[in-house]
Order: sequence, then structure tokens, then C-alpha cells
Amino acid sequence: MSTHTPLPSGFKLAPLASGSDEFFVNMGPQHPSTHGALRLVLRLDGETIVEVVPHMGYIHRGMEKQAEGESYVHYIPLTDRQDYIISHQNNHCVCMAIEKAMGIGVPERGEYIRVMLCELNRIASHLVFYACFGGDLGGQTALLYGFKEREMIHDIFEEVCGQRLTMNYFRPGGSNKDIPDTFIPRVKAFLEHLKPTMKDYETLLSKNVIVLFRSQGVGVLSKERAVALGCSGPVLRASGVNYDIRKNEPYSIYGSLDFDVPVATEGDCYARYVVRIQEIYESMKILEQCIKRFPDGPYRSAPKPSYKLPPGSYYTQTETAKGIYGTYIVAVKGDKPYRIHTRSPTFANMLALNEMSQGHKISDLVTIMATLDPVIPEIDR
Repeated sequence: MSTHTPLPSGFKLAPLASGSDEFFVNMGPQHPSTHGALRLVLRLDGETIVEVVPHMGYIHRGMEKQAEGESYVHYIPLTDRQDYIISHQNNHCVCMAIEKAMGIGVPERGEYIRVMLCELNRIASHLVFYACFGGDLGGQTALLYGFKEREMIHDIFEEVCGQRLTMNYFRPGGSNKDIPDTFIPRVKAFLEHLKPTMKDYETLLSKNVIVLFRSQGVGVLSKERAVALGCSGPVLRASGVNYDIRKNEPYSIYGSLDFDVPVATEGDCYARYVVRIQEIYESMKILEQCIKRFPDGPYRSAPKPSYKLPPGSYYTQTETAKGIYGTYIVAVKGDKPYRIHTRSPTFANMLALNEMSQGHKISDLVTIMATLDPVIPEIDR
């Protein structure tokens, strides 16, 4: 009889096949395919997965509690450390919540700067997904491909704000400084480089017979279950739900931009891969439009000596590379929040892991995890 950590209260185990013996295996918390310190307890029937129970909290840092002792502006860099792959997009949501509460406007130039950096951030995140997806399937060449172009984006970020990963660049009303004169030419040159390079990316993985065999029909999530579990982003759209905050509830200047929302209907691992690849092309389309229209003028509305939100509750959400990221603020008095809560996309997407994995092998679980594209610090916070 095997010993294992008791399952959560109320968790019901699926019945085993007649005459089978069950046993439990820990995957993580230190395992490369968990993309961070996540522990998965696997209930197995032979080599077949019957249940997957995620055990989270190994890197919980109490960020939402820390926020109660920080000013609103000082909370912005804390969101860098949630999902550090999409720092700009997290920062954007917090700034929007403060602006909504205080009625702060953002100059047109400031909005263009935000959208361009966020879309570069989206491409960088999807390139990391590409690298890790190929790597988790055993194709180490994909790791070299994905990180090569991603580093070019972070070179641009470093010139703009001095940071490559944890940005802390956006501020209520815009950003903490203007972009350098080289920004637009560098983005334009990067796009000219990325377009032909994407053909190499797709040649390597998109029609690779091993990738197709390992991902098509694996980890299927139905449209109905994706909605019921609160999934968002590429995970939701790969299951046939055409929902993107940038289109359905436009914010910033997204309502004036022409781009499509990639959607697939299969709901499997390959569909989630294809949606992200297509989103890279759409982000390039957005960036090209922004380059053509990029305005002059101020990059930020007049900063305030302190940001004291009127008493009340405020919520904003953005469409990050991982899905819907929401910031909920409860303000009572002063320049510190009474409460801040983050709606993180990966936490909701992780709820689908159990039913996506049932009936598959452990190697398939590695593939499924890769297509959820998790960054575990965002879950734990």
C-alpha cells in the first residue's frame, strides 16, 4: 500500500478499472516540466493518469498582503514578480485601475507606447512558450530558436526602461519617461527580421510529425468546460470561444486597431499551439499600425505628488499573453489600498488540468502543461 499526501477535502476519486491497483507519484515541486515550483500528485492506473491534484503555494510570497502596506504606485513593481514574462501587461492593468478610480487620462502618445510595449511583450511571451513547448517534447533546438528572437525584444525593453524582465515602466497617466528616439526604428527593424524568421519557426514544429502525434487529440478541453472553469486567453480560444478583451471590451487604443482574434475548435494541445503562433502574427500587425500612426506630444499626463483613491472598489482587466489579468482595488483612505486582489489567468486555466489529463500518460501531461503556458509565481503570488 502506497503512502501519499491526503487529497483535499471533498475531492472525489474516479473509479479504477476492475482489478487494477492504484498508486501515487509526485511530479515536482522541482521538475522542469512544471515551469516552476508546482507539485502535482498523480493517481495512476498502471501508466494511465486517473487524477491530477495540483498542490500550489510553494513560492507564495503574500503579495496581496504586502500591497496593504505599500502606496498604489509602489505596488506596480510587485506585479512584475507575478508573471515576469509579461511584466508590462501586468503593470498596465494596475495603472488602468488607478486611472479609473481617479479619472486620470492618458495622452495619445502614452497609449501608443503602452500598446506597443504590451504587444512586444505578447510576442516575447509566446516565443518563450514556443521554446518551452518544443523543449518539453524533447526538441532542444526549439529552445534556441525561441529565446534568440525573444532576447532581441528584451534588448529593446532594456533601452526603453533599463530592465529586461521586471519592467516597472508604466505609471498612472502614462509611463515614467518617454521612449528614446531609436525605439520606433528598432521595433520596425525587429518586425522585418521576425517575419521571415517565423517561417523557420513553423518549419521546425508546426508540421513536425512528432509534434503532431504528441499534441493532436491530446488534452482536449471542450468549449463548455473551458467557459465553466473560467479559462481565458489562448486556452479558451483554442476551445472555440472567440473572446478577447481587446476586441470584446476594448481598452487603450485597441478599439481603433485592425487585427483578428485567432480561434481554433479542436481544444487540444496542438490547437493551443496554433492559436499562440497566429497571435504572434496579429501582434506584428498591431505594431505595424502603431508605427505608422505613432503621434507626437506628451507621453504622460501631469503626475500627482501622491495617488489617493476615492473610497470605493475598482476593477480593470487586460488581455495578457496568458489570458485575462484583473486588478481589484478596495480603497478606504490615504495612498495605500485597503485590499488589492489579482485575477490571474493561469490560476483559472490550471483548474482544467485534471480533466484534460485523465486517460493520458505522464508524457502527455508534460505536453498538456506546456500548452497551458504556466508561470507558477503568478498562481501563488
